[in-house]
Amino acid sequence: MKVGLVIYGDLRTVSGGHLYGRQLVDHLERQGDVVEIFSQEPRSYARNLLRENVSTTLIDDVLESELDVLLQDELNHASLLRANRYFRKWEGIPVVSIVHHLRSSEDRPRWQNAVARQLERRYLRSVDGFIFNGETTKRTVESLAGVTEPSVVAVPAGNRFPEGISEDEISKRVRRDGPLHVIFLGSVIPRKGLHILIDALSRLPSESWRLSVVGPLDADEAYTSAIHRQVRRAGLYENVTLFGTLPDREIARLLKSADLMAMPSSYEGYGIAYLEGMAFGLPALATTSGAASEIITTGDNGWLIDPGDTEAMAAILVSALQDPETLAEMSLTARRRFLAHPTWEDSMSLVRSFLTSLTGSR
Repeated sequence: MKVGLVIYGDLRTVSGGHLYGRQLVDHLERQGDVVEIFSQEPRSYARNLLRENVSTTLIDDVLESELDVLLQDELNHASLLRANRYFRKWEGIPVVSIVHHLRSSEDRPRWQNAVARQLERRYLRSVDGFIFNGETTKRTVESLAGVTEPSVVAVPAGNRFPEGISEDEISKRVRRDGPLHVIFLGSVIPRKGLHILIDALSRLPSESWRLSVVGPLDADEAYTSAIHRQVRRAGLYENVTLFGTLPDREIARLLKSADLMAMPSSYEGYGIAYLEGMAFGLPALATTSGAASEIITTGDNGWLIDPGDTEAMAAILVSALQDPETLAEMSLTARRRFLAHPTWEDSMSLVRSFLTSLTGSR
């Protein structure tokens, strides 16, 4: 089977969506399939809409490749409206959209989301099938576009790191002396809510906690600068460390030493980071907006709060600090939740089976 994949930028980009793409490409290639990447330049939303839809470059490249199926990251939708109309009307190439979350689900001005909804509805109705990262995303797409095309739900996994941790190690870690170690694992962008987390932590005694921030610092340089100012004004440079992008072995080391994962996103399409933290027995603090509830059960393996509820977040952090026995129980439950979750191999096998059913390949 020859497969094309349309993405923005480089597949090595550090993000949940690109990780999903890397895992899928690796799986397909291990099965003997050929995968060709069609990389589009990430520009502003308006420029992608205007520039890519007057260009025939993608159409020409896809036709030259003689694909069995073309996969597209849904977040490229603004760049694909013209191309998809051509593929469906003239060439009959099956087009399958990989949907992590909709742009119109993100927290932005109402008029911008209204525009995005119109364009996403049009895009979603231009494809022949869907790969959804979860049931929440599937319901959101069906509600917006009323689509009934074939689909598969293949959830992301958290088994990226080969390192493991035992239940005994988890119990000893939680009961050790020292400050509460909180880890944030994600791009430093407004949607991920790092500023809200720092605000909540600043309400605790400064000697009682430390925060490790792991993820790209250049995704939104203005926001990263604002985070530095927030930390400086609060006098928290001794508490907050912005590591930036790290190798997997260093991320695993930090996850193994932390006490809990906190990423209070305004919207999360799934939340691979929460699962990756649970692999190391870290309860996850997230919000009710998006799909985190597919992973997290409040009081069991983490906590779900309303987006932006700093007071609730601070109360949870105080509780985690003052009640290590409950934190230890939740940490063990988080690890067991991870162990019960499908692996990347499980999920990517589902995707390949779905693609072969569409193309008639083996």
